[in-house]
Amino acid sequence: MPKLSDTMTVGTLVKWLKQEGDAVKSGDMLAEVETDKATMELESFFDGTLLKIFSPAGSQVAIGAALCAIGKPGENVESPAPKVLPSSTAAVAAAVAPLAPPAAVAVPVLVTVTPPPAAPARAAGERVKISPLAKKLAAEKSIDLSRLTGSGPGGRIIRADILAAEKSGSANSALGNRQSSIGAASTFAPSGLSQFSKGPIQDERAVPVSNMRGAIARRLVESKTQLPHFYVEIEIDAAPLLALREQLNTGLEREGVKLSVNDFILKASAEALRRVPAVNGSWEGSQIRYFAAAHVSFAVAIDDGLITPVIRDTHLKSIFQISTEAKTLGKRAKEKKLKPEEFTGGTFCVSNLGMMGIPRFSAIINPPNAAILAVGTTVTKPVVKAGQLAIGQTMTLTLSCDHRVVDGAVGAQYLNALKQLLEAPALLLV
Repeated sequence: MPKLSDTMTVGTLVKWLKQEGDAVKSGDMLAEVETDKATMELESFFDGTLLKIFSPAGSQVAIGAALCAIGKPGENVESPAPKVLPSSTAAVAAAVAPLAPPAAVAVPVLVTVTPPPAAPARAAGERVKISPLAKKLAAEKSIDLSRLTGSGPGGRIIRADILAAEKSGSANSALGNRQSSIGAASTFAPSGLSQFSKGPIQDERAVPVSNMRGAIARRLVESKTQLPHFYVEIEIDAAPLLALREQLNTGLEREGVKLSVNDFILKASAEALRRVPAVNGSWEGSQIRYFAAAHVSFAVAIDDGLITPVIRDTHLKSIFQISTEAKTLGKRAKEKKLKPEEFTGGTFCVSNLGMMGIPRFSAIINPPNAAILAVGTTVTKPVVKAGQLAIGQTMTLTLSCDHRVVDGAVGAQYLNALKQLLEAPALLLV
């Protein structure tokens, strides 16, 4: 198992692209591996025949452990000694363990009794992805696999899914015979209560922590506990930015140009780093490293967490170049196809929840960066302009800073520089 990212300690075999007995040559893709940041293809460096697979799909493998054997047909292959997985998973679990819930208080309520909603059935002929152990367990417990959604890699059904389905009864093959009679009884409940009491919100289950979620948990705990965060916030007039964006998108629509608000913010963030370069740094213990280039990353939400693709030399690129690159990287991030060099090496990060209607929030710094910018949505509200009350469009920007690198005055200077650029966005086109 090679080290496919800078923070990777283990990899999960999502699936094998070659099978035992297949001829392979250097450069062929052998398998898909999920790291702590993306799903990547594993390349063969040898010519020969795939003699033996040591790690089946779905298994976690430590860096340096043997995955398979490639050699000449007929060669005798002995299974290597297993390599112990690092104990980081246990450390993560301990670090993010929730507090014990308070004692429950009994409150009498009138509820409608209905069975848990059944998972949508798979299309006819669709292959069910399931581990051998889970398949055997499902047969023993009469679990209908067509009603299950797997929580393993690539939607694979694992043992935990079968046990959860057994506990909830949501996928029991005999459940359908009881649903009609139970459901009929619910019609006698008072009309005002039925909409609030239609069974559990989901099937109770325990989902194994993926490599990515474990890495996110570990890094966020480290960031929040080891980096002295402080926050500065500023409100900007977003009307000029929105007007320029609309004008450009309308005028360049035939050329396929569609700029987002985030494209302007990424460009403005880089230009503000040029004006206040002290924010573009990183704490290294005995020294602070200041970077000569602004490599601005941006947060992308994916199924199992988030990842931060990097636009390198953002300060040297036009808004149109940034827009094109951001769309490409965002698409590759959602497909988990980013290369290591596409999500490492950022010097500043932007997290934008404005498109989700969040007016303001504070983000956790993404080490080794010294700051992260949180962008809220555009809010229409009364404002004072030239001494007169008017309807304005405002946006709140919050900068989280590592106080070891960035002082309060420096953080304020950066946000003021950013405000000037975004309120006069034509400067970003020069």
